[in-house]
Amino acid sequence: MFQKDYILRMIEMIGDLIAALLGLIKKGDLEQAEKMLERGYMELLRRDAAFFQFIPKEKLTDTLIREHHYEHGHLTVLAELFFAEATLTEAQGKRQYSLICYEKSLTLLEFLEKEDRTWSEKREERIKLLKTRILELSM
Repeated sequence: MFQKDYILRMIEMIGDLIAALLGLIKKGDLEQAEKMLERGYMELLRRDAAFFQFIPKEKLTDTLIREHHYEHGHLTVLAELFFAEATLTEAQGKRQYSLICYEKSLTLLEFLEKEDRTWSEKREERIKLLKTRILELSM
């Protein structure tokens, strides 16, 4: 039960973090947003962003689940962190890296869509948004 409560708190915290990050990005305070994002990775997943950058998207879910024992809640949080990082790096003009983060977020959410037994309207909307952003950045 403790593990489940912890994951639910993580998911609630990620919503607040994403809202704050997007607010900083809109204001143009990209440096502060970057610091907040890095703290988010450390506080929520106990890893720095670089750890996740080196895992190829094709091996992302398998590596995190089998080797690092991540659960669906962790993957949900990571998908949101990738989305926030993609939004930030896009605002910084790093289109290629932004595309990679959007793709990793989509990979995680599509995995959860298949594996999770609950339907999520928010997840479905995020998947549509990610596919749109990926298409736009790929052109």
